[in-house]
Amino acid sequence: MAGPTATTCSQCAQLQRDNQELQARLEQLEKEQRASQQLIRELQEQLAEARKDSSTSAKPPSSDIVKPPKPAPVAGASKRSRGGQPGHPPHFREAFPAEQVTATLVHRLTRCPDCGHLLEETEQPPRIVQQIDLLPLTYTIEEHQSHTHWCPRCRKTRAAPLPGRIAQGGLLGPQLTALVAYLKGACHASFSTVRKFFRDVLALPVSRGQLAKVINKVSQALEQPYEELLRLLPEEPLVNADETGHKLNGQQWWTWCFRAELYVLYHIDAHRSADVLMKILGKEFQGILGCDCFPAYQRYMKECDIVVQFCLAHLIRDIKFLTTLPGAQEKAYGERLRELLRELFQIIHAREQYSPGAYRRSLQAKREQIVTAGTEGVPDSKHCQAMAKRLRKHGAAYFTFITTPGIEPTNNLAEQAIRFVVIDRHITQGTRSEGGNRWSERIWTVIATCAMQGLSVYEFLCASVRAFWDGTRQPRLVPK
Repeated sequence: MAGPTATTCSQCAQLQRDNQELQARLEQLEKEQRASQQLIRELQEQLAEARKDSSTSAKPPSSDIVKPPKPAPVAGASKRSRGGQPGHPPHFREAFPAEQVTATLVHRLTRCPDCGHLLEETEQPPRIVQQIDLLPLTYTIEEHQSHTHWCPRCRKTRAAPLPGRIAQGGLLGPQLTALVAYLKGACHASFSTVRKFFRDVLALPVSRGQLAKVINKVSQALEQPYEELLRLLPEEPLVNADETGHKLNGQQWWTWCFRAELYVLYHIDAHRSADVLMKILGKEFQGILGCDCFPAYQRYMKECDIVVQFCLAHLIRDIKFLTTLPGAQEKAYGERLRELLRELFQIIHAREQYSPGAYRRSLQAKREQIVTAGTEGVPDSKHCQAMAKRLRKHGAAYFTFITTPGIEPTNNLAEQAIRFVVIDRHITQGTRSEGGNRWSERIWTVIATCAMQGLSVYEFLCASVRAFWDGTRQPRLVPK
């Protein structure tokens, strides 16, 4: 018969087994909890990645699915009305000078329209209304007859030569040819739209094939001005660059944009690598390249020892993304960097309050604070570590503007110049041949450069076509 001691030992053993089972169960639950927390964290990071928009990444604003709401009006402030705002100077169109007026028609009254009494002239100046209109026929049609002659001595038939603009132009003269190029390039019109314009407005039947030949002729006329810019670009002291997608028969190509002080040059290429930069700017480029932190620019900077100004706006958006991550440490890290960058731009905006030396010293001190805050005490998350790695490796390239006067801290100049290409891509859906690529990059270059210099795109096209056909010196896109 078992005694009390045996019973107690049996109970203790059971309690010990139960405790071990509970301990194992607790460890299992803790393990599952850690796994769940890790999964939740990963899902939150994936959600933050999916919610990236133009304000927290390099995505274009057009990619935002939901546009951010407009800021709420200030309490007590009146709602902004349409049209001109109080305090803004008005803008009026100036009247055409007398030498441009083709006809002046005078309108007078001799009798009062109410009582019929004779009216007397007053000293009040007349009310002037100028109206512009199109003439019913806005073009001329010339017929050039080249007669043939027989030479009894040479025993050959000789034809009278035609002027260059007639022999090369064919059906359309230089101004109509330039108009087709303007509608196709600057107005993003398709061949069908241009054909309808000629049919309905000018009453001229023109085939799509004829319009395609016209565009090819203009592309040839623009080759020399374009090639001149291509030769000048590697000698520029500052070039801003950016790239965007392009479709060639549905295949992915790229449009590169290079903006200098006086002109913009576009280049369509099958690649989005540093090889394009080496081909266009060269391996011995001595200027400063303003760009974003895309790997192609990093490789170009490393292999060719190029001085670069990385875009601070892109850095700010990437830092702003850190503040949307789920972890408290990640948010604090992002907010710390964001506040320091905000202080940097406060110094930039208050530049007039500093002497040149104090301004530079203030920027340099703030730069050191940003790089230090971004590389020390960094959370373990991949996004924060990636930001720290970028600042360790390329931190100085974001602040080239501090030591080089005249350099912008952002790449806005190139991004503004490339918007026209993005609009054209959405409308035209790209190109279909190498010839189409050459036409696009040349006409885009002319349009953007003329806009920078305040020139008429249409007048430049007219002058280029006329000079190319006559064999005379073509106009330049840059001043001497």
